[in-house]
Amino acid sequence: MCGIAGYFGLGPDRGLLERMGAAQRHRGPDDQGTFVDGPVGLAHQRLSIIDREGGRQPMATADGRFVLAYNGEVYNYRALRAQLEAESRTFVTQSDTEVVLQAYAAWGADAFDRFNGMFALAVWDRDEQTLTLARDHFGIKPLHLSRVTPQDDGAGGSGGTGEAWLFASEIKPILATGLRDPAPDERTIYRYLRHRVHDDGASTFFEGIERLLPGEMATISARGLERRQFATLQQDLVATRPPATGAGPETVAAMREGLKESIALRLRADVPVGTSLSGGLDSSAIAVGIDRLLTAHDDSAVAVGHRQQTFSAVFSGYRNDEERWVDDAVAACSDRVESHRVRPTSDEMFADLADFVRTQEEPVVSTGPYAQYRVMKEASRHVTVMLDGQGADEMLAGYVPQTVTHLRDLLARDRRAGIAEAFATRDVLGTVVRARLRTRIRGGGSFGELLRPEFVADHADDSYAVAGADLRHRLVHDLFVASLPALLRYEDRNSMRFSVEGRVPFLDPQLVRTVFAMPDDAIISGGWNKAVLRDAEQDVLPPSITRRRNKIGFTTPQNEWFHEQREQIYRVFLSESFSRRPYFDQAEVLSAFDLWLSGRGSLDSMAFWRILNLELWLREFIDPRPEPDESARPATVSTLGTSRGTGVDLVLSDGSLARQHLVGAPRVTDQDDLTSLVVEHVTAYLDVLGDERPAGARSRRWYVFVSGEVVATTQHRTFDVWDIPVTRIARLLSRHATRTGAGVGFGSPFAMQLAIDEVGLPRLLTAAAADAAGRLVGRRGLFDTVVGSIVAGRDERAVDGPNQGSARAANTSIRLAPKDPAAVAALLSKALRQALPDELAATFCGTVVVDADDRGCTVLGTDAATAVARLEQMFADDPWGRGAGQTPLALVLDDRRVASAEPRGRDHQRQASVSPLSVPARARVGHSTGRPG
Repeated sequence: MCGIAGYFGLGPDRGLLERMGAAQRHRGPDDQGTFVDGPVGLAHQRLSIIDREGGRQPMATADGRFVLAYNGEVYNYRALRAQLEAESRTFVTQSDTEVVLQAYAAWGADAFDRFNGMFALAVWDRDEQTLTLARDHFGIKPLHLSRVTPQDDGAGGSGGTGEAWLFASEIKPILATGLRDPAPDERTIYRYLRHRVHDDGASTFFEGIERLLPGEMATISARGLERRQFATLQQDLVATRPPATGAGPETVAAMREGLKESIALRLRADVPVGTSLSGGLDSSAIAVGIDRLLTAHDDSAVAVGHRQQTFSAVFSGYRNDEERWVDDAVAACSDRVESHRVRPTSDEMFADLADFVRTQEEPVVSTGPYAQYRVMKEASRHVTVMLDGQGADEMLAGYVPQTVTHLRDLLARDRRAGIAEAFATRDVLGTVVRARLRTRIRGGGSFGELLRPEFVADHADDSYAVAGADLRHRLVHDLFVASLPALLRYEDRNSMRFSVEGRVPFLDPQLVRTVFAMPDDAIISGGWNKAVLRDAEQDVLPPSITRRRNKIGFTTPQNEWFHEQREQIYRVFLSESFSRRPYFDQAEVLSAFDLWLSGRGSLDSMAFWRILNLELWLREFIDPRPEPDESARPATVSTLGTSRGTGVDLVLSDGSLARQHLVGAPRVTDQDDLTSLVVEHVTAYLDVLGDERPAGARSRRWYVFVSGEVVATTQHRTFDVWDIPVTRIARLLSRHATRTGAGVGFGSPFAMQLAIDEVGLPRLLTAAAADAAGRLVGRRGLFDTVVGSIVAGRDERAVDGPNQGSARAANTSIRLAPKDPAAVAALLSKALRQALPDELAATFCGTVVVDADDRGCTVLGTDAATAVARLEQMFADDPWGRGAGQTPLALVLDDRRVASAEPRGRDHQRQASVSPLSVPARARVGHSTGRPG
């Protein structure tokens, strides 16, 4: 197993090839190589599996005409080698790579259809000047392609003319070239969100980057690119028309022998081989198949070793835990099994999410692949090759929708037989019907309501349909389009992330042809899907597995995990980046997620995973890299005044000046004593002000401004949204409020719920009635104003969050207005006067509790005798302070002199050198805030 990459149409550039290889080094850490010839460059990363000493790539024929970069394993390479040797071809290694190369040299593209295995390859024909790319029959191994414009650097590097092409096993190498900027493919995103599909065609989530399809090849030359299918497997399977009935012992024997041969082929390796074991029928059949080969001392099982290593993900205490079936499968084997089990937790998954998103490269439809990710991580400590059961569900109708298709097909052909089959399947169908009824009863809207209308409108003509009336068509569609391609991508990325090769015995072309030639009742019979496989394994696996009805597979307890990690999910949905996406209606997403958490609504955790996964993918691959931390920079100049170091001069309406000093402090939490905090930091700041101190000859009047937010926090009036149980009436009333990115934010059902808890439902219903009456006479916004005044007192803006577009934590918490801010101001002033020297206490005018942002300042309460209007002009919310989040206090010096252009004294001519006081942070718990104002 390896990673391949390269280009066509560029000038010689080994540096570019090395960057591409480095971006997927995990696919082949054992060796690397490059090849350059004219317009072509090939790069190879090798994971040595067969002939570890030989088989280095890129590999050339003896005459140098053909050069191969190849990823995969061709399991029938020994038989092919014998045929080639009979045609006078000679070999110098024992690798399957050389067989692939010589087969192409002898048979051209016709060789591909002879390969039984998994492969993605690139072969350069020097004489014809063509580059041929190909992908195996089922698309087990990936291959991506992108057309780019050469960038001539003037020195030959990466130069070229006309169009050029990049290719790679993964997408990251293409992005690493710098020739293709990452951009989202909008249609793919829409289909993923709305229809829950991906990997069902050539398009990827990256605009301008495509994948080769299963069984497809591409030829690139100076004439351009030509794509075509080299295999007829899909068409052959569709055309197969066996009888409806007739499965018998010979059919079961064919299944048993075909799977045994396929497993034996896929055990060929010069490195340790293990098995993925979920506890389901498919993986258990492979595990016991390997065990039978071991106990029979079959030569094909040499790489397994003395004991088979199995690897499982189990989830003790959750509904979808399969450990009991893993136990049964292990017990069905001989004592030559060592069972390894990983027990992922929701904390671990969210800690791994960034790496998991990078690993998969494109979004996935559920968290299920994470279980496989953890299994491969554990397996990499013990083995290099893993076998698992991918493909059996697609070829043997392992999914409920395939059973439904079969019933429709059967009812159309034989109504009596169809009714009998439906009755035999009543338990499976009943589960589906009950789930749909629950969805309708719960209501709560559709997924489309979570998307921005303009995004939906842009893709109004996009639809998705699968073959629904013919079982054979449906199985082929699932094998090559709807289901298996995505699962194979998951497995490839998860295994190769940890330098493990995944092999899939059910996806043997001959085995699949054998199954499709069987009668229909070998697929589904008497209410049982996978009928022939169940019968083939009934003598070696217990009935708990062969007659098991509930299918789980490698998955996670996603529902429970989302409840456990609701805080993490809320943080994403409330983030600034999420609010800017052109895809989601943030308010609707939040409301729907809250509804789902409370056990209501028609959506499920799969819907919210898709949204979450897409947002994390956009951050990882599409969003620009964040700029260096700005918090260490000097204070930004306020637009309301002139910055003088840490002091900002504000020009008041009467022409006089006030100087504002922001006071630094550790982040304030609900465990802090506000009085002690204010006294400690104000007095410490005054000590370092020196000549700026508001005392002595200057006799300047001064005030302490305190953020209403920190007052509310220390009063335990700040709440994380995930701790607020929202009622239906709160959700309904919030729809009447203005949804805004700043200010009161009662358009959020979380804020509305707090308002109900604060003042009672009757008063808010009165406000809603006033708003309705106002709308009749053309007045809008009364609801926000009335609710704000009821909850917040003087100004509704004193209630904050969760504000769309705000930085954390303003976007994940809600703050009610502080209680009795005037009394708080008086208490703080009293404590300050007691702590201050007489000369400072004499000029201290009082404390002002404010709510401030870049739009202005609102006085919530004060004990100062100064007019409120003047106080509100004396404070400006500093943008740098907000970004740093560490300036909850301010000293404001009111000098009352008329502003002029003349210098105002030596100390005002110099640049102030005092920085906001830095006090070592103490260990704190609970809610916190440090936002100024």
